[in-house]
Amino acid sequence: MNGNAIAKIILEQSKRAHVGHIGSALSIADLVAVLYGNILNIPSPDDGDRDRFILSKGHAVLAIYAALFLKGWISEEQLNTYCANGSLLGVHPEHELTGIDFSTGSLGQGLSLGVGAALAAKLDNSSRRIFVLISDAECNEGSLWEAIMFAAHHKLSNLIAIIDLNGQQAIGYTQDVLNLSPMRDRWQAMGWNVKEINGHDRAEIVQTINNLETTSGKPHVIIAKTIFGKGVSYMENQIKWHYFPMSDAEYQQALNEIATSVS
Repeated sequence: MNGNAIAKIILEQSKRAHVGHIGSALSIADLVAVLYGNILNIPSPDDGDRDRFILSKGHAVLAIYAALFLKGWISEEQLNTYCANGSLLGVHPEHELTGIDFSTGSLGQGLSLGVGAALAAKLDNSSRRIFVLISDAECNEGSLWEAIMFAAHHKLSNLIAIIDLNGQQAIGYTQDVLNLSPMRDRWQAMGWNVKEINGHDRAEIVQTINNLETTSGKPHVIIAKTIFGKGVSYMENQIKWHYFPMSDAEYQQALNEIATSVS
């Protein structure tokens, strides 16, 4: 599984359904490809001791649908119902869909779900890990910081948060809406083990996660520097592509650029 394969599906399904959230999904395509291709221990979606994955930035779920399809957990027929009436494949994830552990969409809540799942695993003496992918803008939310403190207090070292640090959100650039810098220092001060990576470097993502010590007594956060709209030149770092759908010409250009990019 690679980021380009996921990006291609994101573009195809966004165009077919004529919906946005394209840039947000593209920014996590490489992270999702590595998680589902190399990291997550999920023998099957209903294995009770599987790793859990929570997409807190639920509006980017099209990247997850692409991964579920590439894993063979949902069919092409299901994938092609994205945003159709009565479909489980909406613009935010629903836990009724095979491969989705938690419904999300209300921003800032996913880490709280992850903390609960990590504490449950610890009480069960289970080796399963809990991964939560959050946006940098979600760090504006007070509920997230409550979860951060709770996780550190309970020494949830089986919890791995990944921040999609693409620097923007629906209404502007993150540093202008509510400046969160220095992100590393904030999480470290709360008692978390912090790593910073290039969120588009497959080898670095794999190595960083594989080297985490899940019995260290500290929860982990990986600050992944990403590019909003990665791989499509006219979308990269452009706020409008948080919502806008593509025209026919834009779609064809995006497909051409993804096809020739390296991932």
